[in-house]
Amino acid sequence: MILVVGANGMLGQDLMALLGGRGHGVDIAEIDITSPESVLKVIGELQPEVVINCAAYTDVDGCESNTDAAMAVNGEGVAYLAMACRDSGALLVQVSTDYVFDGGKGTPYVEDDAPCPLSVYGESKLAGEMNAAFCPEHLIVRTQWLYGLHGKNFVETMLRLGAEKDELTVVDDQIGSPTWTVDLARAIISLIDAGCRGIYHAANSEYCSWNTFAKAIFEEAGISVSVKPMTTTELNRPARRPLYSTLECGKLAGNAGFQPQPWRDALREYLKRRSAAAA
Repeated sequence: MILVVGANGMLGQDLMALLGGRGHGVDIAEIDITSPESVLKVIGELQPEVVINCAAYTDVDGCESNTDAAMAVNGEGVAYLAMACRDSGALLVQVSTDYVFDGGKGTPYVEDDAPCPLSVYGESKLAGEMNAAFCPEHLIVRTQWLYGLHGKNFVETMLRLGAEKDELTVVDDQIGSPTWTVDLARAIISLIDAGCRGIYHAANSEYCSWNTFAKAIFEEAGISVSVKPMTTTELNRPARRPLYSTLECGKLAGNAGFQPQPWRDALREYLKRRSAAAA
């Protein structure tokens, strides 16, 4: 059995749908990953073969003013999961982020590149990676720029704003790969089924700026909106962001046989599913 922690979240719901009868989901009502007693109780009772941790404090700017909470969930909580998985012999799959890098490399990051987070969020997720490795059987999957049907995300924000305004200003100097949670879920399951261990990168292929992504959203949705450029400095958010955090996913394709589709194709498929769900 594969236990999905954070099963009600954006990624968790897509994982549960793809896992079918193999999956068992728990969320905050059933497990508190910041409590070692709660974690040991749930994993001890269910005895899963695999635990996928989708639970996270993902408010990047909020982490800057809530360091203790970010570390408790993204760092210490993973340690409790790792210890419980170690004791039960389960594989721990920890979902991580491109924000463990500073974006200064200038080319796509590979799994062996040295992390250097710029923000509390990045630091807390790196702590989670390090703690996940305490479990002998671990799989760390870094991803980026997630969107999906079951949570707040950039695509939904753009569609909402595009219905209200004729012109928007969006950052054009941050580069990455928009990633559909369905494709990330497919990648994670492929890695598990292939018996992979260690660190892997998983994101939709090809890359763009947030500005280009916004324009593509409106083009694919058939909405006429003018999207103007702005810099990260002009945006002036509390947390520093890596400017070029594209992830190289060749190891995923080579070892798990899974090649994520281009981000624009994924966006198109997402919008079709979104329309079908709303019908």
